[in-house]
Amino acid sequence: MNNKGCFGIGTVGLIILILTFVLGIWAYTTYNSMIKSNNAVQKNWANVETVYQKRANLIPNLANTVKAYTKYEEETLTKVIEARSKATQITIDPTNMTEADLAKFQAAQGEVSGALSRLMAVVENYPNLKADQQFIDFQKEYTAIENSLRTETVRYNESVENFNNLVQKVPGSILASFFPKFSVKPTFKATAGAEKAPEVFTE
Repeated sequence: MNNKGCFGIGTVGLIILILTFVLGIWAYTTYNSMIKSNNAVQKNWANVETVYQKRANLIPNLANTVKAYTKYEEETLTKVIEARSKATQITIDPTNMTEADLAKFQAAQGEVSGALSRLMAVVENYPNLKADQQFIDFQKEYTAIENSLRTETVRYNESVENFNNLVQKVPGSILASFFPKFSVKPTFKATAGAEKAPEVFTE
């Protein structure tokens, strides 16, 4: 005599039905968790890009201010402008970002940081420029932006770590393997001097 439930489903069939239901619930919740985590990565990347763009937007006004006071620093200023141009030409698709993409982006932004640091060191030789209100305003905004960059890149890295844990650990990795958008994402790498806040030169 077959052991059937009230719906005519055998014991084995009932077990399969329960397992299918449990698996479906797991897949549904895990997929939604991955979507939520992926969206957090995209949001934090957008914040990183926004702050870098703010920094890039400061440079034209800085260049005009510096030109008004310096006569022998054309090469230093040109390197800042060229680094900015190179950095703003790099576009990255955050949904399909690779280690190489982020490394290229970070290297270009690092060139901007280095060029600006060298320019700031040169400014020390021009007291009148240091006292210019536009330059003072630039310094304040630049310092705030650099601090924001540190905050936003840390947040981005944290969101990537959470996402990567979801898609790399078993059993989530099984589900993630079916969806290319759930591939492992790269993080910002620490650069020399990144732990130091930019200096604000004062009289």
